[in-house]
Amino acid sequence: MSETTLVREVVVNNPEGLHARPAHQLVTKAGQFDAEIAISNGLEEVDGKSILSILTLAAVHGTQLSLRATGPDAEDALAALVELFDQGFAHRS
Repeated sequence: MSETTLVREVVVNNPEGLHARPAHQLVTKAGQFDAEIAISNGLEEVDGKSILSILTLAAVHGTQLSLRATGPDAEDALAALVELFDQGFAHRS
């Protein structure tokens, strides 16, 4: 049985970049899925479920990132993560 791997490109569009609060949101959302999640800035690839790893990317506003998910729920995981980026990590009540 082969694992599904999908990749989506996103841009950090919130003015503060991918700092602690949005990184926490990203890790929390990624943790809801069984898929392995990786985030790459083109130079470095990190574990998308590790806040410290994500922070090492130093992704400022405008940074293009690749999100890669591998596993049975890869499509759902990427859709949820892309939505966070599209919303600029805005909190919704």
